[in-house]
Amino acid sequence: MSPQNLKTIIGSGLLSFPLTDFDAQGDFDAAGYARRLEWLAPYGATALFAAGGTGEFFSLTGDEYPRIIKTAVDTCRGKVPIIAGAGGPTRFAIQCARQAEIAGAHGVLLLPHYLTEAGQEGLAAHVEAVCHSVRFGVIVYNRGVSKLLPETLAKLADRCPNLIGFKDGIGDIELMMSIYQKMGDRFAYLGGLPTAEVYAAAYKALGTPVYSSAVFNFIPKTAMQFYEAVRTDDHATQHRLLKDFFMPYLDIRNKGAGYAVSIVKAGATIVGRGAGPVRPPLTDLKPSEVEELRVLIEKLGAQ
Repeated sequence: MSPQNLKTIIGSGLLSFPLTDFDAQGDFDAAGYARRLEWLAPYGATALFAAGGTGEFFSLTGDEYPRIIKTAVDTCRGKVPIIAGAGGPTRFAIQCARQAEIAGAHGVLLLPHYLTEAGQEGLAAHVEAVCHSVRFGVIVYNRGVSKLLPETLAKLADRCPNLIGFKDGIGDIELMMSIYQKMGDRFAYLGGLPTAEVYAAAYKALGTPVYSSAVFNFIPKTAMQFYEAVRTDDHATQHRLLKDFFMPYLDIRNKGAGYAVSIVKAGATIVGRGAGPVRPPLTDLKPSEVEELRVLIEKLGAQ
């Protein structure tokens, strides 16, 4: 798939980050992961991100990563495109990107480099090095310590033809508008704040109608219903689902640091699609919090 084809694909529709399955010992469970992808693929997501943020990319080993991407590509071939997560130190991010390309992924989402603050020149060098290491499309994720400014993105766009997407995980509306106004249709734009449904209507108004859904992992029917309500400006459905599910869901998620991933794994377990425990330093939800989530999910009905 060419970078421009990938840009077209992610320019519309709902995207999602499947969980990475671990067994009771915390090791990668390839068979469970394949079953998860087979279940999710028919629901209509435009693309799936393997080993992304919700897939706990930050906790994976270098040996596990290519197995995860290959499992995703082999399972979803002919069904839904696979975009691989990549990130961390520049050389490790390059290694991941190259392995994903060899495995047959359709592109990479470049996650933050983590921990160390860096200036715009250094961030640009990091992104450029990853882009130049592969031929397929690259989507950059603005989040945490990796905060690219409009002028930096414009320079990268000139130097890196395969940099085709921008995902925002910061929520700075002024910055997002500045980037969109400067770059126009050079990029495909994705909303990427945790529990993106809460921000979906606002981001659509900014020119970013596409977002990635974490709850697609356990309530895919409802996730698609909400996306369709955003797409068609069905405010009544949006407000109903925000009131009945998403806002109470945020109340549970906000009870613990790192729960943005933990709560998704809990939801998957509740609906009979368990993916095992999260890896440290993340922690699983407490039993009482799981029960609160169970009540919310059951009110939505069958998925």
